[in-house]
Amino acid sequence: MAQSRTLPIPGQAPAPHISRHKPWWTWLKRGATLVFFALVAGLLVSQARTIDWSQVLTSLEDYPVTAAWGAVVLMLASFTLYSCFDLLGRHYTGHTLRTPTVMLVTFVSYAFNLNLGSLVGGVAFRFRLYSRLGLRNGAITRIMSISMLANWMGYLLLAGLVFSLKPPTLPPGWPITSDHLRLIGCVLLAVAAGYLAICAFSRRRSLGLRGHEIELPSFRLAALQLVMGAGNWLIMSSIIFILLQHRIEFSAVVSVLLLAAIAGVITHIPAGLGVLEAVFVALLSHLMPQAELLAALVAYRVVYYLVPLGVAAATYLVMEAKARQLRRPAR
Repeated sequence: MAQSRTLPIPGQAPAPHISRHKPWWTWLKRGATLVFFALVAGLLVSQARTIDWSQVLTSLEDYPVTAAWGAVVLMLASFTLYSCFDLLGRHYTGHTLRTPTVMLVTFVSYAFNLNLGSLVGGVAFRFRLYSRLGLRNGAITRIMSISMLANWMGYLLLAGLVFSLKPPTLPPGWPITSDHLRLIGCVLLAVAAGYLAICAFSRRRSLGLRGHEIELPSFRLAALQLVMGAGNWLIMSSIIFILLQHRIEFSAVVSVLLLAAIAGVITHIPAGLGVLEAVFVALLSHLMPQAELLAALVAYRVVYYLVPLGVAAATYLVMEAKARQLRRPAR
C-alpha cells in the first residue's frame, strides 16, 4: 500500500535465515484453499446439472428493456467511480499525469482485471500503460497498492456491516451458519477500523515489515479508500438487484455478491466464470426460479464484463498509440 525498499545490513550478505521447512500455517492455508476449491467445483457441477438452459434462454428473450438500461446506467457509475481509485494514488505519490489519463488507465486495467484476472488486468496493464506514460516502477507499485487497498478495504467495511447486521439465510447442511457470518462480520469491521486507526493515530508514519519500510497514508486518504471501495461494491450489487427486477431483497443480493467475490478470488477462475452463478443459485434459487435468476446473471455479465471489455480494448490501443503525447514529467 506504500513505498517499499529493502534495508540492507552493511558488510553482510543476505543470510539464508529462511527455514527449509515451510511453517505449518502455510500448509494449512494451502490445504484450506484446495478444500474450498473442491467445494466450489462440486457446487458448479451439481448446479449445472440441475439447470434447464432452454428456460434460461427463454427468460433472456423476454427480459425487460427498462431493467437492462438501468443496469447500463449503474455500470457507467461504477466504472466512473472505480476509475477515480488511481487518483488517490496520484495524490499519494505526487505524480503529474492528467486526471483523464489516470482515469483511462484505471478503467482499462479494471475491465481487463474483471475478465482476465488481477495479474493481467490489475498489474500487467497498469505497469505497461503507466511506464509508457513515464512513471517509474516504484510509483506504479504504490498507485496500484492504494487502488487495490481501496477496493478490498471497502469490501471489508461493507461485508462487515452486512454480515454482522443482516447476514443471508444459508441452506440447511452448510458448514457455516448465519451466526458464524455475524462473527465474521464483526472481525471484518474490526480489521477495517484497525486500518483507519493505524493511519490516524500512529506516530510513526513508516513501519518496518520484514526488511521493508511501509509509508502509511493519511487518515483522510484511508477513509476515502473505504468509502469509495464500499460504494463501488454497493453499485455492483445494485446492478444485479435491478436485473433481478427487485424480486430479491437488496441486502441479500449484496451479501451473496460479496460471498461470490471472495469465492472467485480463492478459486482463481478468470472473471469468476461459473462461480458467481453457482453461489447465487445455491443461496437464492429458493426465492425465484433458477432460469430467471441465471438470466439476470447472464445479463449482468454482458453489461458489467463484456461491454466494458470491448471499450477497454479499443481504449488501450488508442493509449498505446498516443502514449508519448499523453506523457508529462512524472516521477
